[in-house]
Amino acid sequence: MKAIEPAALVERRGHVLVITLNRPSAMNAVNAEVSEIVGGALARAEEDRDVRAVVLTGAGGRAFSAGADLKAVSRGESLMAPGHDEWGFGGYVRHHISKPTIAAVNGYALAGGMELVLASDLAVAGESATFGLPEVARGLFAAAGGVFRLPQQIPPKIAMEMIFTGEPINAPRALSLGLVNQVVPDGAVLDSALALAEKISGNAPLAVQAGKRLATGLTDDALAAETDAWVRNTEEISRIKDSQDFKEGTSAFVEKRAPVWRAQ
Repeated sequence: MKAIEPAALVERRGHVLVITLNRPSAMNAVNAEVSEIVGGALARAEEDRDVRAVVLTGAGGRAFSAGADLKAVSRGESLMAPGHDEWGFGGYVRHHISKPTIAAVNGYALAGGMELVLASDLAVAGESATFGLPEVARGLFAAAGGVFRLPQQIPPKIAMEMIFTGEPINAPRALSLGLVNQVVPDGAVLDSALALAEKISGNAPLAVQAGKRLATGLTDDALAAETDAWVRNTEEISRIKDSQDFKEGTSAFVEKRAPVWRAQ
């Protein structure tokens, strides 16, 4: 009988902690197990003085992550790490640490997958990587930080177009907009991210971490600049989930048909 592999893998490579989303058959969709493993790894990385950078990637070549595990959602399951809602989606998007984080993006980074990229300090993408926030096509919005982080990281009008239309962009476009730091051949994504992490690791770790805290406004494991945005985010998603359009979007997805929106 084949052993069931964990939903995420964690390994040390020198001073770099590599976290791999390990659900390739589900396009590395995030469920509670993913959030628990990723969040726990980040917590340990923050306390381990020998860890100087973290790389987050996805198993297989098809997807970095396609976002939330909709099958788990349909069963009424939480996607959060048990006992750690404060870490946010994937155990990552609100789990702020002083160690630099790098997303190594192979394939699709959609919905919550793109929000994992937005939550990272740096990003390396393969040539075939695709980025997008398609939630609006299903009656939702990108509620894991995407709607307020994207306009901070790329030109606002381009960000608003992506948020309003749900249309994705390719890796060269992402590079030109400053969403990613590098675009490399698909087979070189992880090695390139590791090379960047190792370059960071060669510097004085306390100085790098202080620089990150000051540059991002990180204090006591929180970003003060985002506090109000998260409060409003929670209010808006609660309204959306009570709407008929949300129910219609979910039903249309399951039934594989075009939704009929009623703005109510």
